[in-house]
Amino acid sequence: MVDKKAKPFQERLGQALVEGGFLTPQQLEQARQIANIKGQRLTDVLQEQRLISREVLTTALSFHLKVPVINLRQIEIDPKVLELVPEEFAREHEVLPVALGPGGDLQLAMESPNDFELINTVSAMVRKTVRPMLPLDTKVGDMLDVVYKPTSQVAQQLGQTLKTITEAAPARALAGPVAVLEGVSDAPIVRAVEILTLQAVKSRASDIHVVPTADSAKVLYRIDGVLHTVHTIPLGIHQNMVSRIKVMANMDISERRRPQDGSFTLNFGEREVNFRVACVDTTYGEMMVIRVLDKGSIHFDIAELGLVESARQVYDRLIRYPLGMILVSGPTGSGKTTTLYATLNILADGKRNIMTIEDPVEYHFENVQQIDTNPAAGIDFGIGLRAIMRMDPDIILIGEIRDIETSRTAIQAANTGHLVLSSIHSNDSGSAVTRLLDLGVEPFAVSTGLVGVVAQRLVRKVCPDCKRLVAPTATEALAYEQEMKESADEFYSGQGCNTCSFTGYLGRIGVFEVLPVTEEIRSLIIQRATASVIKERAVKDGMITMRQDGMRKVKEGLTTLSEILRSVFTTD
Repeated sequence: MVDKKAKPFQERLGQALVEGGFLTPQQLEQARQIANIKGQRLTDVLQEQRLISREVLTTALSFHLKVPVINLRQIEIDPKVLELVPEEFAREHEVLPVALGPGGDLQLAMESPNDFELINTVSAMVRKTVRPMLPLDTKVGDMLDVVYKPTSQVAQQLGQTLKTITEAAPARALAGPVAVLEGVSDAPIVRAVEILTLQAVKSRASDIHVVPTADSAKVLYRIDGVLHTVHTIPLGIHQNMVSRIKVMANMDISERRRPQDGSFTLNFGEREVNFRVACVDTTYGEMMVIRVLDKGSIHFDIAELGLVESARQVYDRLIRYPLGMILVSGPTGSGKTTTLYATLNILADGKRNIMTIEDPVEYHFENVQQIDTNPAAGIDFGIGLRAIMRMDPDIILIGEIRDIETSRTAIQAANTGHLVLSSIHSNDSGSAVTRLLDLGVEPFAVSTGLVGVVAQRLVRKVCPDCKRLVAPTATEALAYEQEMKESADEFYSGQGCNTCSFTGYLGRIGVFEVLPVTEEIRSLIIQRATASVIKERAVKDGMITMRQDGMRKVKEGLTTLSEILRSVFTTD
């Protein structure tokens, strides 16, 4: 996505190229329109459309930014210099450490030498002054695979496996549909998929992304909420690999135009892991995302979620109610399902009839009857919930409340003797309440049926092996002081090490606010009070907000100020 701050410079550079006779006004306008539509930098579009050569563009950039150029193909980079910048960081930001200058400055090849924020980040990381340089003959991204030797286990094993495939049958790997059908059962392809899935489990990845590009395909793992590139594969082999996964997931191998989803299970020793697959056709081919559902790596324990003691006590009281609705709110990927499952883990004692309707069922529990939605059979949340109501349930879990029919039926169940658990998309606890009203549920029904709301986010934890005390920025210090009513000079931050893949973070923890529906809040609901008014009342009643909870975890050294500002403050 194009950086908004870089737009004015891009425009000035484009005009300079016109004035220098390298572009016509019509060509510049055409490139501008494409850049706006695709959300790309103007300079990237100029090269993609072959309106200007890289050499001319680099020379113009060098002149306007007063940044020297470098020919990356003609230099040998010292491995010790490469070690200064982690490979994952270099790939994510398209930077390449080149050499150390006479004064100890780091010469850094980068595509955006006017990105001063990135320069400052690298400077802080390597603790040296950074001198940006422009690559003359090739893009930084194209050189990363050349200069960085694959060091991760998945890159080494997958690289060797793909080499075997290419050498053994290069023609078939790049051939058409018939070759793909023949190739999916090849031992090397099977082995490649095994390596990807096994290493994803070992790396604690929540998702595997297989993303085609113009001339290759990337394999990425989402670890602790952040995507990391682990390998690049040829497009022909990519299609064989996608087809192999489709076969495993009982999907239609011949259908590429229509989005599909499926699932499969693999055993790694005594460890059973479920994988949920979704694919869709893109401009460059089929993109596939595989959700890793490893029950062995997730402990559905309320005590491990990150609730502070006071909030934990409130939530324990709520889930012991014989009837009423409890909502868990937050955006996608905020850990709502984990919180709901941890709650089920407590309640599933075999003495009550617990039933769920989910889209889809991610983990299976003893003493819980779980139902998948099935659009093809006409079973959605609303229909499934009405069916559950006829099965004499004590506790009902609804995967998500997203429409008026489901919300009204759920509130009705909560008001007629059932404990109802569900998730809902909203920014905080107050807006979760008003979301029900917005869906069309009557205020009186909400006020009597809703007993509590949990709002949450997931934040990355500081790596315990490389955390160090550092001084906060002025913005971070001010935010901490406003929430905690105290100041502090130092906070923990991860410096990056092999344990955390040089990210400074390892694992995630929840940040919560638990809102019990009191008599005062019931009165506000009937009056259709705004979300902010409801939340303000809850704070007066003693509720700890997500911001305050996040800052407490910063104080305890569990996470960083920058992580709380990124994940919690930007959503309020």
